[in-house]
Amino acid sequence: MPTYKAPLRDIRFVMDEMLDFPAHYAQLPNGDEASPEIVNAILEEGAKFTEEVLTPLNQSGDAEGCQFNDGEVVTPKGFKEAYKQYVEGGWPSMTQDTRYGGQGLPQSLGMVLNEMICSSNLSWGMYPGLSHGAMDALLHHGTEEQKELYLTKMIEGSWTGTMCLTEPHCGTDLGLIRTKAEPLADDSYAISGTKIFISAGEHDMSDNIVHLVLAKLPGAPEGSKGISLFIVPKFTPDANGEAGERNGVQCGSIEHKMGIHGNSTCVMNFDNAKGYLIGEPNKGLSYMFVMMNAARIGVGIQGQGLAEVSFQNALAYARDRLQMRALSGPKAPEKAADPIIVHPDVRRMLLTQKAFSEGGRALIYYTAQLIDQVSAGGDAGKDADELLGLLTPIVKAFLTEAGFEATNEGIQIFGGHGFIHEWGMEQFVRDARITRLYEGTTGIQALDLLGRKILMNQGESLRKFTKQVHKFCQTEEGNSDMVKFVAPLAKLNKEWGDITMQVGMKAMQNREEVGAASVDYLMYSGYVTLAYFWAQAAKVAQEALANGTTETAFYKGKLATAEFYFSKLLPRTKSLVATIAEGGDSLMAMDVDQFGAGFEI
Repeated sequence: MPTYKAPLRDIRFVMDEMLDFPAHYAQLPNGDEASPEIVNAILEEGAKFTEEVLTPLNQSGDAEGCQFNDGEVVTPKGFKEAYKQYVEGGWPSMTQDTRYGGQGLPQSLGMVLNEMICSSNLSWGMYPGLSHGAMDALLHHGTEEQKELYLTKMIEGSWTGTMCLTEPHCGTDLGLIRTKAEPLADDSYAISGTKIFISAGEHDMSDNIVHLVLAKLPGAPEGSKGISLFIVPKFTPDANGEAGERNGVQCGSIEHKMGIHGNSTCVMNFDNAKGYLIGEPNKGLSYMFVMMNAARIGVGIQGQGLAEVSFQNALAYARDRLQMRALSGPKAPEKAADPIIVHPDVRRMLLTQKAFSEGGRALIYYTAQLIDQVSAGGDAGKDADELLGLLTPIVKAFLTEAGFEATNEGIQIFGGHGFIHEWGMEQFVRDARITRLYEGTTGIQALDLLGRKILMNQGESLRKFTKQVHKFCQTEEGNSDMVKFVAPLAKLNKEWGDITMQVGMKAMQNREEVGAASVDYLMYSGYVTLAYFWAQAAKVAQEALANGTTETAFYKGKLATAEFYFSKLLPRTKSLVATIAEGGDSLMAMDVDQFGAGFEI
């Protein structure tokens, strides 16, 4: 059975030594609540809960899956009890608004906890995880009455939430949705339609489920401009604000999936279900983006979290598994063979996992700081919001692509044993695969990054980030120990801007060039972004070693991983530059009927 140990030492390295979270919290209006003692308690208790409660349920939950019977879903054994402990521990309210029962701690602390949950039991974590986006949408756009009625229950954890977007005939193109909302005499609406792929749409873990549903009002404008957002509870609240009569919403079935078996992915049927409008009519898509953007960061955390747990188990196996002798001579002559960790290719795979996980952690925690700043408002919040917009598709797409690669390497390290269910490594791969799909595929994120976040504002948001990278490189120019990191980073940072301009010029002649370049461009952006954080990690490690730290192994390992990233992973940008430069001619040259020429479909 796979194991998980919360990487508290590395979490503290990123929070305290790389990104200076104590100083960050000191600048936030609610930062006083995040004292070192409180932060440490959250880390320790979060580690205990994820290691001791969630991890033992991960593999069993995958094997058992969710059971569906006549519209009701029963979650795997132990899931409901784990959720009860989660609620009793006060975790749902940790980062929520104090006006509605929350503890008011910075959002970043919730993201740190989320990483541990994603590593320990992704399927379980999706049940409370979907509620956070719904709570954010209600907080920002709901009426005071809606907040008092629904938000308070979700914050205390007795009710959970979902977001219902996708329909059988349309995915990302939400302008095509057919779900209808008919006005009723009591200012509510009758919601009718079908939504698919609704994570945690039906389950037995909470007293009520609050669905946030996109639908169209009569006479609404065509396309995405005519979408409104509605609250549709599983049980309509009674006069006391408790779950009352069953609403006209039913789970029609649950999907049989490749992975995340412990989470119910539902087909939800709305049959004149009573719903309540959030905000203004026809503004639903913009309101839903609050949830979608939070979910995109959350999915990036899932990719990074799975890379971490796969690495931990692969490392343990590589230290223990004996096979062959090292090419340079025996490393464990007292044993029948050497442990496979001595072999270069095994080390390549382990270091790839480690580099993606730890580099991804730094990127995620940096975006967590930006989210805190956005929440705080002011001029700093506006700048943070622009940077967050730029980095969100990178976090979502790059870290899920990297997470999938890392979990696949985990199987490879185990060899044939990795392909066997009992070791648990193949589950990480199956679970990781969905992260590249939901909340917008890698291709959709790439179009968002290149098309919307960069080209549509003439590269202004990109320049804000590359200027930050440039300042770091300038500061370290005179540091001979940092040349191996700063020189390639500075070159790539400039190249990033040059490539953007080249793609932009081509796109002025042919808009298809944006789609042709976008995924390669996003991956290039991800590698450069991670290089920036690995360079910072290297600087901190060098300084600690120079100052005579007692944790020599930790900092030497950090420095060695940074060197591996720059020498073995960052050069992938060279091939990406080449494919970006090639443009879209070879992609668009073939006629549609030529794809299947020679066989019938």
